[in-house]
Amino acid sequence: MNRIGYGAMQLAGPNVWGPPEDPESARRVLRLAVELGVTFFDTANAYGPRTVNRLIGEALRPFPEGVVVGNKVGAGRGPDGSWIIADHPDTVRRQVHEALADLGVQASELTYLRLGGDGPAPPSDVPLEDSLGVLVELRDQGFIRRIGLSGAAPQMLARAQEMTPIAAVQNRFNLLDRSGVQVLADCEAQGIMFVPYFPLASGRLAGYDELTGPAQRLGATPAQVALAWLLRRSPAVVVIPGTSNPDHLCANIAAAEVAENLTDAELARLTGLVDESKAVIDQPHQSTLDALSSLARNHR
Repeated sequence: MNRIGYGAMQLAGPNVWGPPEDPESARRVLRLAVELGVTFFDTANAYGPRTVNRLIGEALRPFPEGVVVGNKVGAGRGPDGSWIIADHPDTVRRQVHEALADLGVQASELTYLRLGGDGPAPPSDVPLEDSLGVLVELRDQGFIRRIGLSGAAPQMLARAQEMTPIAAVQNRFNLLDRSGVQVLADCEAQGIMFVPYFPLASGRLAGYDELTGPAQRLGATPAQVALAWLLRRSPAVVVIPGTSNPDHLCANIAAAEVAENLTDAELARLTGLVDESKAVIDQPHQSTLDALSSLARNHR
């Protein structure tokens, strides 16, 4: 699998709500991603809602061999566009079947259960055994091939693995936020794919000399260097930068070459931006749903 994937959230309309202004342009970006070698696409029922999954299905099916779509269930949208937890077993089951219909496939290659936050427990009254149990049931019925988690603290990952093998974990992790470092280490040790969301720290990376120095030396952008650092940080990492701009897509994919040319000293300086030994991994922090809402408000 190409370790630079594509995060499809920005293909929806403003605030990740409704269709984009130019749906055909969105479909062209998806096709270009495949042409450029992208094999992993990240999406969710909540994007639109359902809008982005439909665009992916329209643009890419029949899906080329080797292309994997990772779709998240367990979250939804309120009537006002707010992000909400939606992990009741009946809702999870319905969302899986909606995603299959929207993508136009018989089975999902990878379905994540969104746990609702990267703290020690999801902000939900639904036991993990009930919500995740639906995905296990659907996998056994052939509707899902692999199961992942999104927003999993270390103990939640361990608890889930008592029920089923976990193929991928999607947690917040970037140059400025290392709160997922223990889950990353667990994934690396156990051969689980780790997919950091907000890989560019929601646009907060500008102005860091540790980025601008390597970027100038390599004729790259700071964003490319930030993605390159993630690729070098662990072999378990698959990054999913998102964009609706073809030029930005090409630049994101070119970060793989930047990663090959970062020096050990540059990597050390980038890693040293945060003391990972003190990273918060067992305490709840700002709800990821709140962070998504903030990102959506700033989306153009």
